[in-house]
Amino acid sequence: MTRDHYSYRVYAEPATAQSFDERRFGGPIGQLVAGEQARVIADFVGEIAGRTILDVGTGTGRAALQMARGGALVTGIDASEEMLTVARARANEEHLAVRFAAGDAHKLEFPDRSFDVVISLRVLMHTPEWRTCIGELCRVATSRVVIDYPAASSFALLQAIARRLTHTFGGRTEPYRVLTDRAVAAALARAGFRIRSVHRQFFLTIALHKAIGSPRFTTASQSIFDRLGLLRLFGSPVTLVAERCES
Repeated sequence: MTRDHYSYRVYAEPATAQSFDERRFGGPIGQLVAGEQARVIADFVGEIAGRTILDVGTGTGRAALQMARGGALVTGIDASEEMLTVARARANEEHLAVRFAAGDAHKLEFPDRSFDVVISLRVLMHTPEWRTCIGELCRVATSRVVIDYPAASSFALLQAIARRLTHTFGGRTEPYRVLTDRAVAAALARAGFRIRSVHRQFFLTIALHKAIGSPRFTTASQSIFDRLGLLRLFGSPVTLVAERCES
């Protein structure tokens, strides 16, 4: 896999690694995002203690550390050594035994069905060949995978288009992709997995909620959109858990 793709270059930069958590999870809205993500992952993984878990594209290790705190045997891999440096430092601060190693989601260096659960967050939206990655995640998982992606049927589509245009004309941004639910389900099915449960987080974009900066507005508006059925239809990002089909 070529390392010329932006997803390798951007996350290999020390400044990106050091500022990643603050940019993604800083401030009151970022804290809401982090809390909801942690809750959904815990619910989708189920029993954590004693399970072997692989976190692919672990970044600064947020999901890996969460699983380790719950007593899981965790391995976290990432293509960026700079991100892994931050993850290792965080694990050391908490005295958590997580194995962090360099690796690529397109070709995982593990045997088939090596882990009870495989988690991969914020990877499919950036990776060059997302279907290949899904195949690899499913290959090394014994029972279930937990993934997320920005939905094509959401306001994230407009943001993705704007970022791609900015990137095309030389602007510094991450031109991520949006995915359709049907395409993701089909890729999982080809790997022998079927979706068990889905969670959709926001109707309006996270960027808009952060710009407003009001947890009260975010909570109230989400409740309204949920009651209207808009969150179920157009919510993003989508987090899902898929399980291996019985042979």
